[in-house]
Amino acid sequence: MKIAVVQQNSHEDKKANISKALHFIDEAASKGANLVVLPEYVDYMGDDTQKLRIAETIPGPTSEAFSKKAKEHGIYLNCGSMAEIADGKRVYNTSLLINDNGEIIAKYRKTHLYDADFKGRFSEKESDSIIPGYELVTAETPFGKVGLTICYDIRFPELYRSLALQGCKILFVPAAFPLYTGANHWEILLRARAIENQCYIVAAGQFGTAKPNRTLYGNSMIINPWGTVVARAPESEGIIIHDIDMEYLEKVRDNMHCFSHRRPDVYKL
Repeated sequence: MKIAVVQQNSHEDKKANISKALHFIDEAASKGANLVVLPEYVDYMGDDTQKLRIAETIPGPTSEAFSKKAKEHGIYLNCGSMAEIADGKRVYNTSLLINDNGEIIAKYRKTHLYDADFKGRFSEKESDSIIPGYELVTAETPFGKVGLTICYDIRFPELYRSLALQGCKILFVPAAFPLYTGANHWEILLRARAIENQCYIVAAGQFGTAKPNRTLYGNSMIINPWGTVVARAPESEGIIIHDIDMEYLEKVRDNMHCFSHRRPDVYKL
C-alpha cells in the first residue's frame, strides 16, 4: 500500500494554498498512491488573528474540495489540518480522514495546544486562537486501523500509546514544527513513538517561511515500526512516497511482544 506525504509551504493566501495541495494530491495519485497525507495548517499559515476570518464549517468549501479529489482518484486522504469554525472567538485545528468515496470518516481536533516561549528566540501561543479537542479519534480502513494526531501532540506519548492500545497500526502526524525545536526534537520524537508502539508513523510537515517570522522545519517522513526512517522529504516542497508493508509490522510485533509485556497492574496507562 503506497502512502504519499505532502510537504508544503502554505502562506496567507488560502485559495492558493488549497490549489497547491490539490495539485500535490493529483501528483501523488498519478504515482500510484493509495493514501495521501497533507501537513498541518494546509489552508493557512500566517497571523493567528486571521484564523477566524478564514475558518470554515466542516463540511465546507475546503473539505468538499478535498472530498471531491479523494473520490476522483479513489484514494484515502488525511487532510493535514484546517481551521474549523468554533465559538466565534477561536477556532478548532481540525484534521480529517476522507475515504475513497469522498466521505469524511474521521474528524480530529488537536488536543495539545502549543504554548511556548523561548525567551528572545521564538514564541507561540496557540491557545489564544484555538480551542482544544477532547477526543481520541481512530478509523478503520482497508489498510488497517489508523489514528489521527497533530504536531505538538507528538510530545505526549500517552496519546500514542492510547491509540495503539485501541488497535491503531498507522499514526498520522501532520505538523508545522518550528526549525528551532524541530532540528533537535522532531525526528527523535517521531521515531520514539514508532518504536514504542510498533506502528507506522506518517508525518507531513510545513516547510520554509511564513508570517509572522516563522521558519518551518519540514523533514516530512515515514517511519516503520522498527523506528527506521524509510522515506524523507528533501528541503523543498513536494511529495514522498513509500510502499508500507503491514506484514512487516506484524513481524516486528511477533518478535517482541511489547503490548503483552505491559504492567498495567503497576501503572495506569
